[in-house]
Amino acid sequence: NSVGIVTARDSLTIQDSPEKIWEIVRDFSALPEDIARSTYNLGKDARDWKITFAQNDLKESGLKKELIVPILYRPFDIKYTYYTGHSRGFICMPRPEVMQHMMRKNLGLLVCRQQNKVGFYHAFISEKIVESCVVSNKTREINYLFPLYLYPDKSKVKLSDEKASKPERTPNFTLEFLQAIKEALGTEPTAEEIFCYIYAILYSPTYRKRYEEFLKIDFPKVPLTSDKDLFKSLCRLGSELVSLHLMKSPELDSLITKFKGEGDNVVAAIGKNSYKDGELRINRTQYFEGIPEEVYNFHIGGYQVCQKWLKDRRAKKIGRGLTKDEMEYYQKIIVAIKETIRIMKEIDKVIDEHDGWPIQ
Repeated sequence: NSVGIVTARDSLTIQDSPEKIWEIVRDFSALPEDIARSTYNLGKDARDWKITFAQNDLKESGLKKELIVPILYRPFDIKYTYYTGHSRGFICMPRPEVMQHMMRKNLGLLVCRQQNKVGFYHAFISEKIVESCVVSNKTREINYLFPLYLYPDKSKVKLSDEKASKPERTPNFTLEFLQAIKEALGTEPTAEEIFCYIYAILYSPTYRKRYEEFLKIDFPKVPLTSDKDLFKSLCRLGSELVSLHLMKSPELDSLITKFKGEGDNVVAAIGKNSYKDGELRINRTQYFEGIPEEVYNFHIGGYQVCQKWLKDRRAKKIGRGLTKDEMEYYQKIIVAIKETIRIMKEIDKVIDEHDGWPIQ
């Protein structure tokens, strides 16, 4: 595991589209240092990020489009960056020792080691490389990424192994943990089943409340169960959460909201007075209708998701209105949160039906 990527200059290195990051990479790499600094409003160099380091890193990479990769920036918010994997380069701290495993088919668990205050909402998922503040940008709440699978280091693969069609991967669990869960259940579940079980536990309201003091000061500890039926039920619910949070669930197509009003679709401001009686206004004349209050107030880590996604698309930042695809995507986020709340209640119900907490 490691903390997420630290770019030191998000406004330069992380963009909304592959086309935009490619345009910036080509332009920035060719500019004189002083012009690059003023053009991209970069201010003074940091200790571990300097314009010359960043430009040299880009030039040495050969400016290849295949180095443009998606990155999970905030909950439900995929953006793009140019990833060379070199520290103190275009990206200040790219964490290649862990992020290399997310360049292939994988799942990653995101959690924080500490919370700013009591109240654990700090768990999410990714199948992409991740930024360091996906879950929260509050003090002490930087997120760590735990990839489910570990792949061999390409730079260390022998020439005789290059013809292998699929590199071997290993689950990122200790032998001691696998032995413990095998002894508890009498069988060894698949890596995906274990992952989904863990994810379900982390989204149990009772677990979050019962262990809130411990969750504030260290990584979550996950209790095991010897009840095969309970394990199976939690795997199913955790799998549903995974599908929702990766925006792959078929449930997302059943929208519960509508976008109404005439205007330019520009997000003017999102604040305390923007939401009332199920309506969330993005400007004076346009709004999303049908957002349940518990959905609007739902948090993932330090973010009130319904606000955060729109705030990051305010006019002053992108200078344009929401596209049709963005409006539909936002409404799917609403469904994902609504279904998450439903599943969280079901997780506790299932646990209660199997003798309740604590799980042995």
